[in-house]
This record gives sequence, C-alpha cells and structure tokens, in this order.
Amino acid sequence: MHQNAIAAPLGGFAPAHFRWDVADGIATVTLNRPERKNPLTFESYAELRDTFHALRHDRSIKAVVITGAGGNFSSGGDVFEIIEPLTKMGAADLHTFTTMTGDLVKEMRACPQPIVSAVEGVCAGAGAIVAMASDLRVAGAGAKVAFLFNRVGLAGCDMGACAMLPRIIGQGRASELLYTGRFLPAEEGERWGFFNRVVEGGAALDAAREMAAGIVAGPTFANGITKKMLQMEWAMGIDEAIDAEAMAQAFCMTTGDFTRAFNAFAAKQKPVFEGN
Repeated sequence: MHQNAIAAPLGGFAPAHFRWDVADGIATVTLNRPERKNPLTFESYAELRDTFHALRHDRSIKAVVITGAGGNFSSGGDVFEIIEPLTKMGAADLHTFTTMTGDLVKEMRACPQPIVSAVEGVCAGAGAIVAMASDLRVAGAGAKVAFLFNRVGLAGCDMGACAMLPRIIGQGRASELLYTGRFLPAEEGERWGFFNRVVEGGAALDAAREMAAGIVAGPTFANGITKKMLQMEWAMGIDEAIDAEAMAQAFCMTTGDFTRAFNAFAAKQKPVFEGN
C-alpha cells in the first residue's frame, strides 16, 4: 500500500480549480476560466502549489504540460478575486499571500518532472511567471507575454522574476520587461530565448505534448537529476558544480537505463528506457 502511494499519489486526482488529464505519462494542467482569460485565484494558486508538491512522489507521471482554455494562457491574478482583496489586507496577510505564490514557483522547480508550457493568446502577470517557471515554453503565433507588475504599481520582483528571468533572456532584456511591463510577442520571445519554439496559432498544445512525449521516452530518473542540477547549480561556483555533477552522474550510472542504453547500442537497436 505504501509503495503504491509513493508511486502514484495523484491517482484519481480531481482538482477543483483547473482541469487535470493524464495520458502516456504526461499530465496536462489546463487553467479553465476561459471567459476571463484564465485568471488565478487564491484557491487555484494553493491547489496548483499542492499539486506540484505531490508530483515529487508520483513516479507514474514523467512530464507535465500547462496550458489555458479558450485561446489564452492566463491573464494573471484575478482583478476582483485577488487584486481588490489585496488592497484591503494588512502586511501580515499580504506576506502570507506573496509567500504562497512564491511557493508555487518553488514547487514547480522542485518536482522532478520537466514542465512544458503551451502558450496561446494572453500570458500576463502571474501567468507569465508560471510560463517562466516551466522548463520549456512553446508559443502559438500571436501569443504575447507581459510581466506587467509595474503597471499595477508593484515591483517587478514577483515570484522569483528578478532571479529567473535574467537567466533565461539576459539581464538587459529582463530589465526592459520588468521596468516597462510591455508585451513580448511570441516571435520576439523566441529570438530572446524565452520561447523554445513558436508554432502556428492554436497548435501550441500539440507541440508541447509532442515535446513532452520526447522527454517521457527518455530516461526519466536521469531527466529528474538534470532538472535538479539545473536548479542547484545556479547557486554554485564552477568547481563546486563540476564536483556535484560528478556525484550525480555516477549515481545515474547505477541505473538500469544506463545499462539498457549500452546494450541497445551494442545490439544496434534503439534503447527503451524504463525510468529506473
């Protein structure tokens, strides 16, 4: 019983605040308030945070795709369900909220599954942060991203943006987006390195699932180690990072997938990885 719970704690999961579908080792999270461009609420923030935390312990899910319903990714925090209440809170409650939103990003980075965002239409505010916190990003033509916090009188340092965005697109470009709050079109976003790929409008989800399927076909445990090291090495010097990678790679060499890859190569066959 305990081993099965560790292997698939999200079996039968039915979230209240977004759609959840699992097929072929890929979980698809769909933000599902299309009439409002899929804004986030206090409840959806918390449920997403808890879901990504649970994914740490679900071996049956090997990649995650995040998308939005109705042709938009997410417009960010709901103006009337989040922004308005925040204007009436005291400092302690405000800090509780900003800690919770930051915890969502922490959980996205801590889960071993690579995360692919499929971005169509508007991707703004906290929606842009969710895309930023993903490992890979695919955009449909016409999509646009904005870190528009300064447009509502706030700093650009929201949910890790000042730490993560410069690492993705560079300090100068991140500074421009965070100081101006302007929209970054998909094609420019690809040139800047924010998007890994731009496809036809409406095709981002299929392209993201295709990308995720390629990851799922690979060595799952080793991919999780790659994600962990990409995260950890931000805070390391070069020598420390090389030493850490030596230990991580030696660990991966003990897995069955490493032996399977060698045996397949020796037999001139394509390896079939089992994730262990």
